[in-house]
Amino acid sequence: MQTLPYSAVTNQHISHVYELYYDAFEKIRKVSPIRTLDENDDFCEVITSTLKDHLSVIPQLAMGILEIQNAVSSEECDRFMRTLLRSRISRRVIAEQHLALTETFHSPWHFPNAKKPLTSPEDEFVGEIFLKCKAKEVVEKCASTARELVRKAHGPQVAIPEVVIQGHLDTTFPYIPSHLEYIVGELLRNSIQAVVEQKGLDNPPPIEVLICEAAQHVIIRISDQGGGVDREVLPYLWSFAKGPRRTNRLQNLGQVPRLAATMQELKTPEEVDRKGNHPGERFGNSLATLSVRPPELKLGMGLPMSKIYAEYWAGSLQVHSLEGWGCDAFLQISRLGNKNEKLSTRAAMDAV
Repeated sequence: MQTLPYSAVTNQHISHVYELYYDAFEKIRKVSPIRTLDENDDFCEVITSTLKDHLSVIPQLAMGILEIQNAVSSEECDRFMRTLLRSRISRRVIAEQHLALTETFHSPWHFPNAKKPLTSPEDEFVGEIFLKCKAKEVVEKCASTARELVRKAHGPQVAIPEVVIQGHLDTTFPYIPSHLEYIVGELLRNSIQAVVEQKGLDNPPPIEVLICEAAQHVIIRISDQGGGVDREVLPYLWSFAKGPRRTNRLQNLGQVPRLAATMQELKTPEEVDRKGNHPGERFGNSLATLSVRPPELKLGMGLPMSKIYAEYWAGSLQVHSLEGWGCDAFLQISRLGNKNEKLSTRAAMDAV
């Protein structure tokens, strides 16, 4: 961040993010070596406070990037954004994993001789990582949420397309549920929204989801008949900085002071509490209720952010658009969970 031109670093949004990271570094640097459980609990309070403070990073970064395009090229802005967000995911995964493991240690059924339910969900988690993440269940949950969000945006009278799931329905793999839900949720929401806006029919064509299990990967294909991506938007599909809707994105981002990049933040806090979260959120580390935003706001960050999430865990995300018909999105996930994360190296960060 310090290598950006002076006019870019002095942007109020970029400067705010810089100060947040500097303060976080100073705060954690001053923590003494942890030798007792009480000291670890105090450290967890520091981590939780820092995570809450940093919920403003994504919208502040996005607004800053859109505002400094006269000083920095769009390509360099995108590279800077991807590097910083990948680094942010790394830090949050480590922090939330530590909080989750600490909470597990304090649970009454943690010790070997403790009595616990025969089907305790904690057996299938290592901190925040769900060892038996089931693709079909994730798609069903995200489809329900996406259909509800589109209905809120367009009114209860609008016909919402069904989501049909086919393929290897019993496929499981290790993953952090909130990351997968964000990716699948964004893809489904885009598809459902496109069909509703394109067709406007009483019986809209369904969204087809195919789950394919290979030896080392799981591939989820999401197909819609929503008319495809506009030709003027298609070249900027994965860009944070470029595109024809820059002004609208800036206005919408200004209405979102906090953003955690989770599917849950598109609900109200009451809805999150009423419906409950997946077991991996039992620790409250997703901070979903602290970053609620209206579902109708289009920030232009869903697909680029989803791609970063997918590639961070050695996967991939591709979207193929057939103008006049629809889109096919392909999400590839490591099935074995034995791939290293794609981390931001110091050399890569210095090059930004």
